[in-house]
Amino acid sequence: MSKDLTQPLKGRGALGNPDNRFEATSRETVDDGWDNLEQTPEPIRTTLTVDTARTIINYNQSPDVPFDRSINHYRGCEHGCIYCFARPTHAYLGLSPGLDFESRLFYKPDAVKLLRKEINNKNYRCQPIAVGINTDAYQPVERKLGITRQILKVLAEHRHPLSIVTKSALIERDIDILSEMARDRLVHIAVSITTLDNDLARTLEPRAGAPQRRLETVKRLADAGIPVMVFVAPLIPVLTDSELENIMSAAREAGACSAGYILLRLPHEVTDLFTTWLETHFPLKAEHVMNRVRDCRDGKDYDATFGKRMTGEGLFAELIKKRYRVAMKKLDFLGAGDLDTSLFRKTGEVQMELF
Repeated sequence: MSKDLTQPLKGRGALGNPDNRFEATSRETVDDGWDNLEQTPEPIRTTLTVDTARTIINYNQSPDVPFDRSINHYRGCEHGCIYCFARPTHAYLGLSPGLDFESRLFYKPDAVKLLRKEINNKNYRCQPIAVGINTDAYQPVERKLGITRQILKVLAEHRHPLSIVTKSALIERDIDILSEMARDRLVHIAVSITTLDNDLARTLEPRAGAPQRRLETVKRLADAGIPVMVFVAPLIPVLTDSELENIMSAAREAGACSAGYILLRLPHEVTDLFTTWLETHFPLKAEHVMNRVRDCRDGKDYDATFGKRMTGEGLFAELIKKRYRVAMKKLDFLGAGDLDTSLFRKTGEVQMELF
């Protein structure tokens, strides 16, 4: 696969398969006169590969996120969001964070078995689990594999609290489980909405749900009694930052109980992938966008420092923060409330209740 394509592939976000940061050599497209580089490239098919794992719960100590554990049963994501901060993780598999990330997917078929084992360990202490926080738990392959629904059933059985962030309407399939858990304050849902512009969304997030469809998902979850918030994520300077208040207002009208935002993050290979995408789709805005990004990152494309990586710093970042706070006050969101960890039961405790 060449480093960059001459034109976008339908349904794909990345414009090529750049080498990952661990490769000793790099490749670059060169026109030697023998190939027609203007020819429409062949579509790339999605492949699924079993991902063997010894554990399923990942732990973190990051002060930037409101959870200390997560479950990621998929690697790679077919939504193809060009900005996805998880793209660089495919480098650990010896693959490209570009098209490989959105087409060469890995799944953990033993996820439920491992989850049961881990949460029933005598030393396990219950805290909310974030499900699918690295790549979307409801990406298209979930319709076929159903691993997310199996995980929800186990967590519901054990009365274990969880949170989910998604941009897929497929979550509506599991309203039966989620609404029951919501009655006991065991679930929080966040729907990610980057823009309300369908044309922009189609290139930013080619296989994710349309913006209005995501708002409909917010409404259906809220109508079912499930606490649902909206993330304006990522907020992209120049391209989408002007939509912050409109997205929050639309989410409030749809029934969202809260809202948040995350400034665009461009770790490792994502910087080149995103700038190539910008120069292809928005050549007249590309320099402006990246200048504003650097204004928020101390002159760099990205700063991973805790406390800064989610919201940035500097005048532009402070303006975004102020706009967000004013909108939150004006829209008077009701809040989601805390998740309840006191109801958690291990398998033995569940069985004892039968007698």
